[in-house]
Amino acid sequence: MGLTARIRTRDGWAVSHAVVTVTDMTGTQVLRAEADTEGTVRDTTPLTPGAYTVIVTAVGYAPAASSAIVTASGRAEVGTVTLARQGGTELPPPGPWTVDPAHSSVAAVAQHLGISSVHGRFTEFAGTVEIAPDDVTKSRVEAVIRAASVDTGNGMRDTHLRSADFLDVERYPEITYRSTGVTEAGPDRWTVHGELGLHGVVRPVDLDLAYLGTGADPWGGTRAAFRATTELRREDFAMNYNQVLQAGIAAIGTTLRVELDIQAVQGESLPAA
Repeated sequence: MGLTARIRTRDGWAVSHAVVTVTDMTGTQVLRAEADTEGTVRDTTPLTPGAYTVIVTAVGYAPAASSAIVTASGRAEVGTVTLARQGGTELPPPGPWTVDPAHSSVAAVAQHLGISSVHGRFTEFAGTVEIAPDDVTKSRVEAVIRAASVDTGNGMRDTHLRSADFLDVERYPEITYRSTGVTEAGPDRWTVHGELGLHGVVRPVDLDLAYLGTGADPWGGTRAAFRATTELRREDFAMNYNQVLQAGIAAIGTTLRVELDIQAVQGESLPAA
């Protein structure tokens, strides 16, 4: 007898801090129970047969209400209740996540000669994501990129990019990013506010972040996928070098479009290879 229910996110993850309230047709509360760590509610309080309203709430999620019929056995089986993030936005389950560089990319695009684009990437980087349990806007992101790992597919150009004209990798070997806050920007979309340390300069930089979903991987782990973009002005980071051609066209554009495709593995570290 009593109430049983399973509380899940849209992706099927347990909502361990959910609260289930049951009221009768007069609006009187007859039962209140909390979900366990598996998002399951089991309460043995006997209920009088009849119709009831079941309301499920959890911090950071929109409430969900449904009807339940209690049979002569005094049992109410609500089944699975799916909660949506407040505002319709979603994020992975709370806790630590570790960026997997082997299945992620950190890329940048610069305009070249005013008519085409140069695509580059950094091949060595590491990062962590911490999804806050009760208030996802308090989630955190940190990343470190080895500046000398820049790769545009042209050895001479890459050597120039590593020089004092641009990244100056001997003086500034690391590019760092540390978030300072997260705000909702729409369904499955977020704005990550943070500080970028590049070429000896630290400036606020926002990332436009899309959460692409979560799922199991072939190695027994759980992965979350994100895509993030931003635009940087080179002069904001004291990289003022440029070559102006005879026609007055800058050889290299003043802005960079940064594109991040990230896979993160649930846990504080990557699984052993």
